[in-house]
Amino acid sequence: MKQDPIAQIAKIKQSHPNNLMARHFDMEYFRVLDPALQQRLLKIIASGIANPDSSMGAYAMDAQDYADFAPFFDKLIHDFHGIPDDTPIAQPHDWDTTQAACDLGAIDPALKDVSMRVRVARNAASFPLPGAMNRDQRVAFETLAADAFAKLAEIPAFGGQYLSITPGSTHEISADEYDRRVAAHQMFKDMSNDRFLNVAGISGDWPYGRGMYVSEDQDFLVWVGEEDHLRIMAMQKGGNLNALFDRLHTGLKVLEGLLPEFAMSDKYGAVASCPTNLGAGMRASLHMKLPKLTKGGTDLSTVTNAAKDLGLAVRGAGGEHSDAGADGLVDVSPSARLGVSEMQIMRRLYDGAAKLWEMETAG
Repeated sequence: MKQDPIAQIAKIKQSHPNNLMARHFDMEYFRVLDPALQQRLLKIIASGIANPDSSMGAYAMDAQDYADFAPFFDKLIHDFHGIPDDTPIAQPHDWDTTQAACDLGAIDPALKDVSMRVRVARNAASFPLPGAMNRDQRVAFETLAADAFAKLAEIPAFGGQYLSITPGSTHEISADEYDRRVAAHQMFKDMSNDRFLNVAGISGDWPYGRGMYVSEDQDFLVWVGEEDHLRIMAMQKGGNLNALFDRLHTGLKVLEGLLPEFAMSDKYGAVASCPTNLGAGMRASLHMKLPKLTKGGTDLSTVTNAAKDLGLAVRGAGGEHSDAGADGLVDVSPSARLGVSEMQIMRRLYDGAAKLWEMETAG
């Protein structure tokens, strides 16, 4: 017998209070929606119902969902991003890296070895978000993206190639090449076994419509068909955050001229499948060795608590839920994404990393 999703939500609200979808689901609001809107909302929250241990529990299926279901989404978004309910949201954008010099290598030569990455999520306004795309739409978007990357590759500062995992694609790579790129932390992992993305429809039709552009110097990458249409990223070693952000912004501006218009909101900034990625749509991070603060990589609690006070999140260098390396290697990134500009994120990462290094090297 098929379970009543509304009854399931009521149970989840009690058993998993950290599931934001269940926490903020309003039965009275749901009841006043017409049947078509109710079905749309149930699809949006399907993953959170099927996976009670979800933290957000909702994925937008279309850019318009954030407006059509604003009374629902606003509560989740304010809660997750730590914005008071009575505070209006407005997303600023600022890519002017000349405002401040943010070079960690200038603080200590030892920080010239840090590995850094910054990425933004972008979705084309003319396509459904990944959770609602069918195979033909996924492949059609990938074709548009591949054509754009061919033009990007003609620019000497980028070069490179597009690598597809779509069966039969003219850009298709072998399974071994795909595995090699995943192991090198360039390509995203197989999404077909992700229970959260499966229910949301985001991993549907795997591996059709998926691939990655990589520049000649392998310092500028674009994922196609992961959780969002595009994950655009720059990476480098050396501690100069200004150069890293400039590299990303330059590539982003070129792609904006080669691809269909991106879905943007004055209120929420870059539209993303998951509300956690709204705003600047950005995750900026660096890997640094903090053996003292992590007790030789055995304990993240001290550095985690210190980082939280600095507006940063810390996790193991292997990603979420991983431990620090034996040499104390950790991943450090700013927590806030919505309501803060790109340059505020850069500055917060620089200031926070500098403070953690000061604590690491003190006495």
